[in-house]
Amino acid sequence: MSRQLKLGAFLMATGHHVAAWRHPDVPANAGLDFVHYKRLAQIAEAAKFDALFVADSVAAPTQDIASRMARSDHFEPLTLLSALSAVTEHIGLIATATTSYNEPYHVARKFASLDHLSGGRAGWNLVTSDNAAEALNFGRDEHIGHAERYSRAREFHQVVTGLWDSWEDDAFVRDKASGVYYEPAKLHVLDHVGEHFRVKGPLNVARSPQGQPVIVQAGSSETGRELAAQTAEVVFTAQTSLANAQAFYADLKGRLPKYGRSADSLKIMPGVFVVVGRTEAEAQEKCETFQQLVEPEVGVALLGRMLGNFDLSKYPLDGPLPALPLTESGQQSRQKLLTELAGRENLTLAELGRKIAGGRGHYSLVGTPEQIADRLQEWFEQGAADGFNVLVPHLPGGLEDFANGVVPELQRRGLFRSEYEGRTLRQNLGLARPVNRFA
Repeated sequence: MSRQLKLGAFLMATGHHVAAWRHPDVPANAGLDFVHYKRLAQIAEAAKFDALFVADSVAAPTQDIASRMARSDHFEPLTLLSALSAVTEHIGLIATATTSYNEPYHVARKFASLDHLSGGRAGWNLVTSDNAAEALNFGRDEHIGHAERYSRAREFHQVVTGLWDSWEDDAFVRDKASGVYYEPAKLHVLDHVGEHFRVKGPLNVARSPQGQPVIVQAGSSETGRELAAQTAEVVFTAQTSLANAQAFYADLKGRLPKYGRSADSLKIMPGVFVVVGRTEAEAQEKCETFQQLVEPEVGVALLGRMLGNFDLSKYPLDGPLPALPLTESGQQSRQKLLTELAGRENLTLAELGRKIAGGRGHYSLVGTPEQIADRLQEWFEQGAADGFNVLVPHLPGGLEDFANGVVPELQRRGLFRSEYEGRTLRQNLGLARPVNRFA
């Protein structure tokens, strides 16, 4: 079979556009509506998407402007995906869990459980928190600094994957006749002692169907790239042009050999914000409908959050993006990307906020299924992507537009599957099942 691209469906309750919740076709209470999520999951699975991708934050926004934005109430991702595992059969289930404000044992146990519940479809989006407000919910007066967050994340990954290997695949014999429940020689105690964690182990969940859930990451800073090269199996990244995406792709794949990894062991899936229409004019009209719903103050509040938790409300809306220090609490790669965008296009603060209201810094495509497929094919075939994490303006309509329009066009070109290759997320992504390090 020729190389085929991979697709993830990014589910952000009402949609990825900051004003999606105000659209008449979007259920305003989508964040806590399981029937809504069930429909999304089944749309994506019918279209043969590789995975659902659910982001998360462990702090609710409380600024005055937050009352005019969605995302204050939504399901905890692992709880949601566990429920969705019962109403789907093939699609992968990727949840975000921060290494900054969790404990490794909890994360290892929950994702191993999700992998068992789903028959081998779990993925962990390993992130370091970029929301400074989260610190206040976990006994801290200030957010963990950038360097320490990544040091903690690296050790966190080491502990979680070690715990996932607590048991060999055939450790649990459960032999009623002999009275042996598990083979003692096939149990391995981690006994980890490090800079950030002390974890004895073992995990009280058997080794999961995939051996280990798939590891996903989204960091694009220098530190984030190095962590991804060492640990990730899928990388979700924001790239705004083919040239930038090619450079990122080559750089990250080029780091793999020093960790003894092959190029195929890591799938790079840039985010792409997509608005689909039967004609280009219809697509542009759809996009403008959402843009008209963006209040300038809301766009600027989103911008400040994306730049690294900066309050931009005191700056004039018709003025330029102010010079900001390098963020310690947010995503340094996203700050760089948005700052360069503002300078390149000479945008005012309000214009920049409105421009990122949909894609939030990701590559954006507005057009017909054929036009969108052209660009996805170009990136895929010219060394910029192994697939894409698809962001749509509103849900469920935007996902239906992509599933009914773009997916058939990709299939017609032989670029995307018509049936799932296997039953596990690893099989469908073309990733090897890891061997138990202790066996």
